[in-house]
Formats: sequence, C-alpha cells, structure tokens
Amino acid sequence: MTDFATRRRMMVDTQVRPSDVTEFPIIDAMLTVPREAFVPRERIEAAYADAPVDLGGGRVLLEPRTFSKMLDALNLSNSDFVLDLGAGYGYSAAVIARIAEAVVAVEDDEDRIAEAQTLLTEHHADNVIPYRAALADGAAEHGPYDAIIIEGGVEVLPDGLMDQLKDGGRIAVIFMQNALGTVRIGHKVDGKVNWRFAFNATAAILPGFEKKAAFAL
Repeated sequence: MTDFATRRRMMVDTQVRPSDVTEFPIIDAMLTVPREAFVPRERIEAAYADAPVDLGGGRVLLEPRTFSKMLDALNLSNSDFVLDLGAGYGYSAAVIARIAEAVVAVEDDEDRIAEAQTLLTEHHADNVIPYRAALADGAAEHGPYDAIIIEGGVEVLPDGLMDQLKDGGRIAVIFMQNALGTVRIGHKVDGKVNWRFAFNATAAILPGFEKKAAFAL
C-alpha cells in the first residue's frame, strides 16, 4: 500500500521548503491536505511528482513548487476571502481554505465541479464555495475578494476579473509569453493594479485567457 503521508512530507521537504516557502500556515496546509485524493485515480501515483498533474480535458494541477510560491507571494491571512480560478478537483481550494477565511472555487466543467464538491465535503473544507462558470468570468456575485489566484497560464487578463478584486487586494498570475512564464503579484490601489515580479514559472494557458489571434487577409 502506498504511503501517501510520507510522500506528502517529502513533497514539502524537497519541493516546497527549498523554494523558500517557510510560512507555517502554507506548510501545515500542504502537509495536511491529501493531494492524491484530488487527482484522477489513474494519476494517483503522480500526485506528488515535481510536475503538473494531468486532470484531463487539457487541464492540469499546478506542481507543488509553483502553487506554494504563489500562495507565499499572496501573503494570505485568516481573514481573507479568496477567489480560486481553475480549481480543478478542489486541491488548491482545500489548501487555501486552511489558510484563509473562505474560498470561492471556480470551474467551468460540470463534472469537474461536481467532483470537487464531493471531495471538498469529504475532506471537511466547509469554507469553500464551489462555483461553475467560465473561468475568465470569475464569480462576481460572491465578490469582491481580498485575493485572487489563477491556477494556470494567462496571456490576457480580462478586465472584469480586476473589478472583482477589492481595493487593497492582491492577485497572483502566471503570465505566459510563448514558452516563457513569469508569476507576478498585482496590488490594487485606488482602483489601479500595480504589478511586481515574483518568480519564473510556466503553465498551460487556461481557456478564456488566450491572446486573440490577429486577423489577417
């Protein structure tokens, strides 16, 4: 029988801590939430690999290093209300739920959001609201949010999402340019978002966040 608890500790000790993520709430959450429960059964052996996990339908679960560093850069507190876009089967939302006050987890696929609902309930993430919508639309009816995290690559950021971020709020985005990616943290001040570089990372571009192809005759 696979010892996933040991794999979870190894993930934290070899992928998360060496990436300068040392905040106790993040470490504790990633040691507690069973990552293997939130991936397709045929991918369970890859759950703790230092690589994205294929969720099917062109979607992936971000690798532990990238995800933990995004959380660290967002500097979440236990009073934050967080929008998690592209939550997959709910792993990211379950982790964030142990750090923040509440999470709205958005997915665009009916089966994926239903599975996330079941798994989040099973793992007592009672402060997560699963929400089905186009990822680029967010979840304005529950906002505004103290923090937004986007679980995939972005070429273009929809303006409507920024309207869902509170003044004083933060957003973590993996901006992709061809094969290169950078994570930037945006801080919203007086209605304007100021960006700073956080670290390099890459991710598959999420639907709705692609650059529109230029029209040519």
